[in-house]
Amino acid sequence: MRSNDGHKCVVNVLNDLGLEDADELSAKAVLAVKLNELIEKRGLSQTEVAGITGMTQPKVSQVRRHKLQNISLERLMQALVSLDQHVEIVVRPARRTVPAGITVAA
Repeated sequence: MRSNDGHKCVVNVLNDLGLEDADELSAKAVLAVKLNELIEKRGLSQTEVAGITGMTQPKVSQVRRHKLQNISLERLMQALVSLDQHVEIVVRPARRTVPAGITVAA
């Protein structure tokens, strides 16, 4: 379930479930999807990913299954950096067309 920007739909579903941390969970989901795409593209095993990223194999397994409750945004970003990705965080004032919130694009 994705909207054109891939983010609002996920957040709306999470908000509808009554999750207070919907923005953070959706940001994690976007990062996990990108991480999983890289893992698949490179044909890496969970053990190989663990060695490259410094995560434990069980944590890699959680990411692969999108079980992200016990994995921080920072950990996901560091894993992407370990796989030669540039992760950028931009903070700017909210506007009428772009309300306050968190958006992650991958």
